Amino acid sequence: MKIQRQRHESKRQKFYRQVMVSLLVLQTLLVGVQAKNRIQQGDSAIEVMIWLINQYIPVLQRVKSLEDEQRKGDK
Repeated sequence: MKIQRQRHESKRQKFYRQVMVSLLVLQTLLVGVQAKNRIQQGDSAIEVMIWLINQYIPVLQRVKSLEDEQRKGDK
């Protein structure tokens, strides 16, 4: 019984991780599109790069936390 529950939770956690990864990829793509639009509107490339870095920091932090969770789950 306990083993079945652990397998079910593991499958659920794997599904949630896959959803999170998909959403992070989508967010990354949308930030890239938004950066392209900013350049087309006349923002300088340097301003857009600084903006991009600021947008990607939270994404990278989320990816790191997902990796940490996965490592804890693997142990």
